[in-house]
Amino acid sequence: MTPRDVSIAADLLLDARRKGVRLTSLPAPANPGSWDDAYAVQDHLVRKLGTRAGWKVGAITPEAEPFRAALTADTVFDGATRIPASRFNVIGVEAELVYRFSKTLIARQQLYGEDEVFDAVGSVHAAIEIVDTRFAAWNSVDRLAQVADQMNHGALVVGSGRPDWREVDPVNEPVSLSIDGKPVLETVGGNSAGDPLRMLVWLANTGARSLGGIKAGDLITTGSCTGTIFVEGPCRIAAEFPAVGRAMLEIA
Repeated sequence: MTPRDVSIAADLLLDARRKGVRLTSLPAPANPGSWDDAYAVQDHLVRKLGTRAGWKVGAITPEAEPFRAALTADTVFDGATRIPASRFNVIGVEAELVYRFSKTLIARQQLYGEDEVFDAVGSVHAAIEIVDTRFAAWNSVDRLAQVADQMNHGALVVGSGRPDWREVDPVNEPVSLSIDGKPVLETVGGNSAGDPLRMLVWLANTGARSLGGIKAGDLITTGSCTGTIFVEGPCRIAAEFPAVGRAMLEIA
């Protein structure tokens, strides 16, 4: 993709967010043909959206290469939150673990070791991510177009947590998700990426490089532990990780 194609794709996605116009697809020259293309569009979009507040990162299997999207402050919320349903095209609910970084890890040539990355983590939190799409229908475009569209990100609500995050075993941590007070899913672990900590190291060394690295205060959400459950408003959503905390969101 040329720089002009990247800009066209990002502008179309930005316009879809701001005006509620749903895209059937991206035009051929502006449709990403590679992961590098998709990340270039995504980065351009994020720069236009505003102040970066964190990242989402995930992987299809424990052995697969992770993928990422930078998140901006307008879609990241601390504590119990109320968001109107009209803000979204679709409302896909996921319970996730979020790690808040207390130290900056700038992009550099020398790779960060696992100890360096973990020493930069300040806390772990329960969270709810809402996945959404700027396209006409969920899963109606290919994977690279979804990556360009900020990896289907809609909103992230970060709940309570704990600073002694090393005491939490994320692979064996129970999680429950409830809608309007009724349990809809309970499982253990559940993240398709396996151990989410490996993705923090990947993000520090690879995923965050094009935007300068991870900064102190960044919130890194590490993939769904519950799969995606689609809802319609109004409803109240709660995600709980017993050893970590609880996140709450009202769709109005």
